[in-house]
Amino acid sequence: MVLILKILYFGSKIDKLTDIAVLRLLKKTNIFAKLSPIQKARIVRLLRESGNVVGYMGDGINDSPSLTNSDVGISVDTAVDIAKEAADIILLEKDLNVLLDGVTEGRRTYVNLMKYIKLATSFNFGEVVSVIIASALLPFLPETPIQLLVEGLLYDFGQLTLPFDHVDKESLQQPKSFSIKSLKNFMFFMGPLSSIFDMLVFASLWFIFQIRDVAMFQTIWFSYSITSNLVGMHIIRTAKLPFVQSNAHKAVYISSISLILIGIFVPFTALGNLIGLVPMELKYIFMIFAITLLYCFVAIFAKKIYIKKYGEWI
Repeated sequence: MVLILKILYFGSKIDKLTDIAVLRLLKKTNIFAKLSPIQKARIVRLLRESGNVVGYMGDGINDSPSLTNSDVGISVDTAVDIAKEAADIILLEKDLNVLLDGVTEGRRTYVNLMKYIKLATSFNFGEVVSVIIASALLPFLPETPIQLLVEGLLYDFGQLTLPFDHVDKESLQQPKSFSIKSLKNFMFFMGPLSSIFDMLVFASLWFIFQIRDVAMFQTIWFSYSITSNLVGMHIIRTAKLPFVQSNAHKAVYISSISLILIGIFVPFTALGNLIGLVPMELKYIFMIFAITLLYCFVAIFAKKIYIKKYGEWI
């Protein structure tokens, strides 16, 4: 990495400048010399007020105002007591790679957290819309409350492995901040997409297969919801092409495959019978995977549209 040194500026000139003038100066200068504690603290404050996330490292009494003003104050274990008290992080080793590792791990954790939040909000929103529409059009509930709870529990087990997931290098290049607007955009974009495919399943069962048996109808949607959500998780977890350009952690793959199999075979068990599910014919299982595969292709195409429109993904 090459550091480009800009104009050298001395602290004695800063006191003569207004805050606006100092902000303009900071855009073209990254070297300051002979700064007093108040001048250093002022620069840190102005950087923060202009929208920057500021880290400051110091070990002396004169550094304590700047350590306090910064977002992240960094000191060392040999620093004076007041500097250590003002700092947020105290380095026990003489190695700045500790900070680099900490920043990288923090960004990785944030990205995986946002995967979970965006997955949960979009899929839950889509499923709520689907249940409302189906309940209004069908002469019975598309799924009972206990079936919804079991489905959600299985899906949540699949998401428990996301903290171990790999993160694309591009997602670690820049710091990210939580945005309600971004979350809302994602939910209203991807949620209805999953709901459209729920409607496709309902229409196929009602008009093509002409299923009027309530238990069979609920069973097929139960298994489809688990399968499509867990496969869809791999589409949403990365801005790249899943399974080709970006692979999930093996724990994510194992949990996804295991829970999809459970979702397909639980109707054949005593537990399935207990919650109102019944065994399915093989043609319905094929239909579940066929519509899920179609959802994957459409979701990948929709992802490109979303990234082009909003300039982000996770």
